[in-house]
Amino acid sequence: MDVKTNGNISFWYADIGGIPQKRPGLPGDRDADVCIIGAGYTGLWTAYYLKKADPSLNIVVVEREFAGFGASGRNGGWLSGGFGWSREKYLKTSSRGAVIDMQRAMAGTVDEVIRVTEAEGIDADVLRADNITVATNAPQLERARAEYKFYREWQMPDERIELLSAEAAAKRIRIANVQGAFVIRDMARVQPAKLVRGLAKVVESLGVSIFEGTSVTNFEKGRVVTDRGTVRAPVIIRATEGFSAGLPGHERTWLPLNSAQIVTEPVPDSLWKEIGWEGHELLGDAAHAYCYAQRTREGRITMGGRGVPYRFGSKTDVNGQTQQATIDALHAILTRLLPQTKTLKIDHAWCGVLGVPRDWCTTAGFDRATGIGWAGGYVGLGVSSSNLAGRTLADLVLNRNTELAGLPWVNRTVRKWEPEPFRWLGVHSMYQLYRIADEREFAGLPQTSKLAALADSITGH
Repeated sequence: MDVKTNGNISFWYADIGGIPQKRPGLPGDRDADVCIIGAGYTGLWTAYYLKKADPSLNIVVVEREFAGFGASGRNGGWLSGGFGWSREKYLKTSSRGAVIDMQRAMAGTVDEVIRVTEAEGIDADVLRADNITVATNAPQLERARAEYKFYREWQMPDERIELLSAEAAAKRIRIANVQGAFVIRDMARVQPAKLVRGLAKVVESLGVSIFEGTSVTNFEKGRVVTDRGTVRAPVIIRATEGFSAGLPGHERTWLPLNSAQIVTEPVPDSLWKEIGWEGHELLGDAAHAYCYAQRTREGRITMGGRGVPYRFGSKTDVNGQTQQATIDALHAILTRLLPQTKTLKIDHAWCGVLGVPRDWCTTAGFDRATGIGWAGGYVGLGVSSSNLAGRTLADLVLNRNTELAGLPWVNRTVRKWEPEPFRWLGVHSMYQLYRIADEREFAGLPQTSKLAALADSITGH
């Protein structure tokens, strides 16, 4: 499938006039109360809540590229409040009640992000919407039903979740061969670049210094060394998520998993009438190699998925450019789910990386002895999780004994990923097995393929 633009960071920047001009770099050595590495959602939310709590703090943010260069400006725009990680893994070091508290706190991020955007005048195309996961074959329907049951067992409020019949699902979005769907309410759609750029502007207005085009070469207790000077600060926050492997000593902390997207040309009104999607739902499917999509402000469709999942040696992309095979695969998913779109042109394709811990469970923490904090490993749920991370890190840094500071993800220890070539082999084997499992299920396998369970066991997913 031909595409007009491949890379150039993401469509979300094209939507707001192009890649922003960088702010000035660090002008030399300086002192600060807090130094934050990374100007994405995590770093900016942390700076925001710290500054709101204590306006006297001297906070410096250093960023290699520009605010929102990474996943914060490239993601699928799902403000989900989701808790996509294994609750059972958190139970090993916590209680069921505490895990439910964390689930509730994550869900609350949707309202909190919307509150801040309204209070601070950030226009991010925020629109409250349901999340609908469609099933297009029998095994997928089995998993959708299991997910509904799972959420009920974990005390998700009944008014937030629903199972839809094939007929009810088709009334929402006219998906080909739909057999049913699982719905989670109270989520929202956002324009990612608008959100991160707006947040950066607000943080600056509060007195936080953001220095862009500044590469961190090393950091340790009390100092962050960059190619433009050293920042001396008693508190340092590592907010680099999927780019963490580029920092010395963190090559195996979080694996940078690739995810890619395409966006269509604007969809004509006549075609929207065929498709439906009047509720602007966040759309996913119950395949093992799942997809994620949204209906944008100006009436386009974005479709995302894994593509080539991981680059050897934890390498990252070049300005969002992705492989033609990935573009073709995403277009195939789009037209399989919505064959009505087969005549639409693809205007933009791009990719980025998200951080994956070895146990696929996100963490936030602060070591008071060294003054170094961190948050990330969001495994694709960073739009909302980063907000909770920012509030949690603010409480930890300020030594506030709050409910957030005691949630199960705080200061959780996760072992490192294996060295190469084992992690490359593991991740690629996992996704190859997922693809084969999906193919067998689409071909008529009546139950979930056992290959998917094997794939999960390989990498601890």
